[in-house]
Amino acid sequence: MSYAAIAGMPPAEMIQVGEATLEVFAAGSGKPLVLCHGWPEHAYSWRHQIDPLVEAGYHVIVPNQRGYGRSHRPDAVEDYDITALTGDLAGLLDHFGYDDAVFIGHDWGAIVVWNMGLLHPGRVAGIINLSVPFMERGPVPWVDFWEKMLGPDFYIVHFNRQPGVADAVFDANPRAMLSAMYRSARTPGPDLGPGMAMINMTEQGYDHGDLVMSEAELDVFVESFKHSGFTGGLNWYRNFNRNWETLEGVEQKITQPALMIYGARDMVPQSPDLADFVPNVETQTIDASHWIQQECPRETNALILHWLARHYPA
Repeated sequence: MSYAAIAGMPPAEMIQVGEATLEVFAAGSGKPLVLCHGWPEHAYSWRHQIDPLVEAGYHVIVPNQRGYGRSHRPDAVEDYDITALTGDLAGLLDHFGYDDAVFIGHDWGAIVVWNMGLLHPGRVAGIINLSVPFMERGPVPWVDFWEKMLGPDFYIVHFNRQPGVADAVFDANPRAMLSAMYRSARTPGPDLGPGMAMINMTEQGYDHGDLVMSEAELDVFVESFKHSGFTGGLNWYRNFNRNWETLEGVEQKITQPALMIYGARDMVPQSPDLADFVPNVETQTIDASHWIQQECPRETNALILHWLARHYPA
């Protein structure tokens, strides 16, 4: 499948960043914006944002991060830790000759972008994140904390404690998995129970809420995961505790200007104390599910462009 022909994306370029090669879609010129997708997604999740940002005068850089699309997919789980993920983004800036950029992230991409602010603060001119607020490093490793609070079947705990199980289910039917996920209702639904909800959705089906894209758009994601499989993306989750160790001694404070966009129907909770960790943050909420920029592109683009005009004018 040709993403450029089917999805209307810029032509893909394979770019070497350290030991990794990333599939990158870039367009425009001017100040750089790096758009970071979440799980289980693809650079294509930013398709509605690329042209408006280019037209506003920015160089828009949209990588498939390691584990996704045709980007680097190492075998070792630890090769997907936060040091590697943020290092790839810093390497992209080096490749294009930029000292810094505004980073825009959604879902897991937001987690990576917040950590760019912690681990590579000099490379970050500003942050715009969707869905997932800053996650404070508490006294207990993240997976251990979630296991105690939410039980062994909570999906992140399951991904860590039973490696390979979810991978096999998702790989066997990527269309069922992705079609169940990309819905306008809260996902996963409460009827699926507290744990293994995503596995249940894939095996049993799930049609709550509308699909947030056309079947032709869904095809792009399905074909991508048929190529890459799901293990690379799941390995991001399997590094939560390793990332917790990496962040020991790192001040939990991001001082760059930031915009946090929440979806009112998102299953991810909003953070009541976000400004304690990101003092220069603005927050906005729109009537969207988890897939904010795909479900509500017009509203998302307006918020992004308004913030950029004030904090990072082209």
